[in-house]
Amino acid sequence: MSTTTGSFSERIQPLLHSQPTPLVMRFLRAAGRGINHHTMFTDGDRVLLSVSGGKDSLALALALRLRLRFIPISYSLEAVMIDWREYPHDPAALQRIRDYFALLEIPFTVVVADMQPESFGGRFDCYRCGRNRRRILFDLVRSWSGVPLIATGHHLDDIVQTTLMNLFLRGSFSTMVPVQPFFEGALRVIRPLCEVPEELIRTITRELALPVSGIDCPFRTVNVRTRIAPIIEEAARINPQVRHSIYRAHTNIDHDYLPSL
Repeated sequence: MSTTTGSFSERIQPLLHSQPTPLVMRFLRAAGRGINHHTMFTDGDRVLLSVSGGKDSLALALALRLRLRFIPISYSLEAVMIDWREYPHDPAALQRIRDYFALLEIPFTVVVADMQPESFGGRFDCYRCGRNRRRILFDLVRSWSGVPLIATGHHLDDIVQTTLMNLFLRGSFSTMVPVQPFFEGALRVIRPLCEVPEELIRTITRELALPVSGIDCPFRTVNVRTRIAPIIEEAARINPQVRHSIYRAHTNIDHDYLPSL
């Protein structure tokens, strides 16, 4: 259990100028492995952070901000939170998130939008919510020069869950890729936490008192991911490295032991 006391400001401020703690360095190294394996950044990139208010996107912002202290290239960061009219964030919680990004010196914008636009025809689920979020983010970077990067907080567990969801429900060996081009490469969605286990993000969030904010979404406890996660936990009893094994399997295809098409 943590013995650290104080607000997120008191805990994070020293990290911006002094040597990070061993825990934070472990987190940064884990993020750096995924970033470097997939060559996510080049010098001068402009990056839009997709912020939900949850632990993952707040930890992502911290990782990308702190990495600028140690890497030989530079990139610019901007953050956007989409605040759904149907399920808005608590104003006090939203202010804490504003304060958090001010501390990190990352410009932060809140976009108020409809979670269920008329074009959905009354149909709605987690997939459509994500698609609506991407549409808004894509519109925001459409006028940027070069190839804009949109960074999301998806982590190792998210990717592994997606792999199993596609296997179980679609009969497809596919997943959420760490770097995903859209519109013939006009922009890219990147997932810098792709090799960071969720448990490490939970620990960082707790130790640094990150100002997490959630919304009262009716799908938060009944989506497919919440049912897949316990299966992975059970598999980890057999192999504690099961998440990394499934992740490596994406690029370790043995065609000699697969049927020909």
